[in-house]
Amino acid sequence: MTDAVFLWRVAANVPADARLAVEEILETHCVVVLSMETGDGSAWDVEGFIGVEPDRKAFQKDLARVLKACGHAPEAAFKFDLVPQRDWLAENLASFPPLHIGRYFIYGSHVEVPQPAGAVTLNLDPGTAFGSGEHASTAGCLTILDTLAKSRRFKRPLDMGCGSGILALAMAKTWRVPVVASDIDPESVRVTRLNARQNGVGPLVRAVCGRGYRSQAVARSGPYDLIVANILARPLIKMAGDLVRHLRPARQGGGTAILSGLLARDARWVAAAHEAWGLRLNRTLVHDGWATLVLSR
Repeated sequence: MTDAVFLWRVAANVPADARLAVEEILETHCVVVLSMETGDGSAWDVEGFIGVEPDRKAFQKDLARVLKACGHAPEAAFKFDLVPQRDWLAENLASFPPLHIGRYFIYGSHVEVPQPAGAVTLNLDPGTAFGSGEHASTAGCLTILDTLAKSRRFKRPLDMGCGSGILALAMAKTWRVPVVASDIDPESVRVTRLNARQNGVGPLVRAVCGRGYRSQAVARSGPYDLIVANILARPLIKMAGDLVRHLRPARQGGGTAILSGLLARDARWVAAAHEAWGLRLNRTLVHDGWATLVLSR
């Protein structure tokens, strides 16, 4: 497999009240979805990146449908661009400096650096999967894990949407317990397994590919006393009920959920969706405009 990757960019400028619905269209097909407010806030640029050539007619049909449902004429249209071929892995490694977040020291195998005494080291090559610790959402999760580890011990954690496996590795190395790491992307599962072996926790990290909590491997290994989900706001809201069903019930001591991958402006919606299922919001950590929520029961 070559490290040079072709990506298609699918983008549109849409009315503000249609943004979430358009994001949902892209999240169904794309590996990354980004949004940015434009002008006076009445419109948003929404874009996603996909590894195969998109079905243009299907995308345009879905866009027209959601615009109509939001009361707008179907004037906006998706634009499709083939992103120039680049060596994403080489660029990722070159821009991946060592990081120190709480007790965690994250570094790539491409650099030789002295490791801080007493740190939990994470020798990580993100490769083609998301998660190097640099993004504010990943850093937020690691910060919360560091705080929890000062007074708590978890025995059955789940990393939902594991990406590179960085959070699964952190939990396995912090508490030396088996961790289930799940992702819908087979490449993320492959990278997670590779990183787990590289960090000496291959036997502890079970990386599985499946559609969220529908995965039989995820269901069989629960309930979990700690669930970390660093995904996106809308999927987190959709999966709130499933998360609660897989979180250890109160009669067994309860559990903790760490949710991230959401912009600060969406934090109250994500929290409310989980509070409706009986969870309690304990903390909201905001870093560089991204929020990390800690909930429990």
